[in-house]
Amino acid sequence: MKKVIYVLILPLVVVSGLVFANHEIKNETSKRASPKNRSAAEREAELKKWEASPDGVRFKKWEASPSGKKVHVGAAKIREHISAFTDMEAVITSLSLPPGSRLGFGVMARINGADYIVKFEPEKSQLEQLHSLKVNDKIIIRSHVVSSAPKYSYPIVSAEYVERDGKVIFKRIPRKGGC
Repeated sequence: MKKVIYVLILPLVVVSGLVFANHEIKNETSKRASPKNRSAAEREAELKKWEASPDGVRFKKWEASPSGKKVHVGAAKIREHISAFTDMEAVITSLSLPPGSRLGFGVMARINGADYIVKFEPEKSQLEQLHSLKVNDKIIIRSHVVSSAPKYSYPIVSAEYVERDGKVIFKRIPRKGGC
């Protein structure tokens, strides 16, 4: 009789221990995952510290260089379209990105007389339509983001919507579980 009771209680103890341990793990990860809100002074101090680092110094030199200024002027040209998420007419100038780029799939395009890197984050099902693009194709782009990096001599537009000849050929699919 005692053996039967022990056999019935043992799985109950093991299962309740696992449930309790899993609950503790979830609580710990949620505590670690929440970012600590920093004050403006703390953010400013971190920025000053980074600017004094070798990477920060290189970035500041790049920003002041003719190449950096050209990139920032190009980004400013389309900032209004970016913030309003409105259509931008573009002409494909190259089907390949600059040598050594690590942006994934993208093309070079001219928007409002300036050259841009247009990068995509396509799903496999969208690649065929994007591979059908040709040099001198006129497309309509919408984006929420224009960025820059010292490695590139062009502003980087992250395409979220692309249309050619009135047909949608790319629409960014949101990641599961978030942005």
